[in-house]
Amino acid sequence: MTDTLDPMPAGQAPDPTELPKGPKHVAIIMDGNGRWAKARGLGRSEGHKAGAEPVRAVLKAAHRLGVRFLTLYTFSTENWGRSREEIDNLFDLLVRYIDSETMELLSSGVRLRAMGDIGRLPSFAREALAQAERLTGDNTDLTLTLALSYGSRAELAAAARSLAMESQRGRIDPAAIDEDSVSSHLWTSELPDPDLLIRTGGDRRISNFLLWQLAYSELYFTDTLWPDFGENDFLAALSDFHGRQRRYGRVD
Repeated sequence: MTDTLDPMPAGQAPDPTELPKGPKHVAIIMDGNGRWAKARGLGRSEGHKAGAEPVRAVLKAAHRLGVRFLTLYTFSTENWGRSREEIDNLFDLLVRYIDSETMELLSSGVRLRAMGDIGRLPSFAREALAQAERLTGDNTDLTLTLALSYGSRAELAAAARSLAMESQRGRIDPAAIDEDSVSSHLWTSELPDPDLLIRTGGDRRISNFLLWQLAYSELYFTDTLWPDFGENDFLAALSDFHGRQRRYGRVD
């Protein structure tokens, strides 16, 4: 693993026309909204509001550069431990984002999907997500996945339960369970593994996000707080990715 912190001067980004092909799937841990707001004497909800614009900027850049899958860690299973007021504000913001952006996603060829323990979400949020998923379901240019009420340990436990039930019913031989079997029972079964994980906010951990799927992903950490993360920051992460050698345990 290589820790890379802001490899390019501030405000400077590579020319996207000069970048080689890839990555196909980018996952992002969007961290730092609360600290961004605190530094400005604002409430945490203002930080979450400010975090909507980087989503738009990154999505547009990813779409333009040929990224096929963008997965955003939007609300973790651990986030349920926050105050009721903050949780309510987060889901209000989520629904506002969906209402304001769905038509743009539809016309841009972007498919929206959600993954996680979606049943725990407020009913109004589930309904908004379901409608957006239906409207954009036939789009194929880019898949935007929102990880909501998501925790990778919970995901792996759910996959294990599902495989155990299939085995109990005689649908699968336990001896035949392999890595592909596990992958096909994860909430990400429709997605390829991420090529690149970006985490903003300065912390260098993956925080129960895609533990199985990140086995051979490139990891990129930046001190930039999520509300300050823009297109140039995204391009810098991609530029750094292109400088990596991905050997998957083999030699060149």
